[in-house]
Amino acid sequence: MIEVDVMFPVMVVNDLQALKLYYESVFSFKAVFYDESFYLHLRSPNNAIQLGFLMLNHASQPEFLHSIMVTEGFVVSLEVKDASAAYAQVQRMNLEIAMPLKMEEWGQTHFMLQDPAGLRLDIIENVAVEK
Repeated sequence: MIEVDVMFPVMVVNDLQALKLYYESVFSFKAVFYDESFYLHLRSPNNAIQLGFLMLNHASQPEFLHSIMVTEGFVVSLEVKDASAAYAQVQRMNLEIAMPLKMEEWGQTHFMLQDPAGLRLDIIENVAVEK
């Protein structure tokens, strides 16, 4: 069996600089590798979350990575301690909200953002459900 140490998505996009600024300013991610013509690798402040972004049409990549990522039907979920407080913060920052804050019957409070590449970010708080 293959033992895996870390997992992160790599998404093909067309503007690494905009994504670098967005994730650094909104979520305090740090760029651990950045070459604006090729690749951006981000890590969360606690190192638990990593995201990779590959520049569109980079010559070093196989042909199937030369297309920009289709954002429909794809979401990155980020769990927070207080979704309501996070929602108020993103409203003050005038970020693009893809879905307003809502409480789900299965015990989740969440909202969705849309980043500069058009990717949806589901900001989630898991809450106890009374039975």
